[in-house]
Amino acid sequence: MIDTVTIVGRVATEPTQGQTGSGPVTNFRMASSHRRYDNTTQTWVDGDTNWFSVAAFRQLGEHAKASLRTGDSIIVTGRLRIRSWESNGKQGTSVDIDADAIGHDLRWGTTAYRPRARSASSESGARTAAGAESEASEVPGDEDEADSPEGTDMSDLDLAWAETTADPAPARGY
Repeated sequence: MIDTVTIVGRVATEPTQGQTGSGPVTNFRMASSHRRYDNTTQTWVDGDTNWFSVAAFRQLGEHAKASLRTGDSIIVTGRLRIRSWESNGKQGTSVDIDADAIGHDLRWGTTAYRPRARSASSESGARTAAGAESEASEVPGDEDEADSPEGTDMSDLDLAWAETTADPAPARGY
């Protein structure tokens, strides 16, 4: 049985990259703590922290290694694996997530998304970033521009503003 989970938390260790037979893998630890409001004391109280080992494979792993830093607020979706271990006379349980998707939690900061341009050699008929941009205006069913501000040509937007640095991680208050 495969259980798919979505976990919200923080990157607890700097992502490290290794190699498997099928390509690169990026591993890091993730901490997920929940806060609740205690009506008796009229304060926010930290709950227990759950710890997860996250593995991101191939291209997701490469992007995670380039994008994530310790302390980042993130959301991870993937397949949950719970396994028992024993080492040097100690034993325990490990909770692992094989990630399908990882993203920054935008409640606590901003991020600058830069799609990776595909090269023609990696995939036949692949689009470059410029080609994808020109094709975006040709999406079927996109003829109605009622969602766009009047007079705005969406293909000419300058996205340089997105290249700013994200604000430092805010105080925990979730």
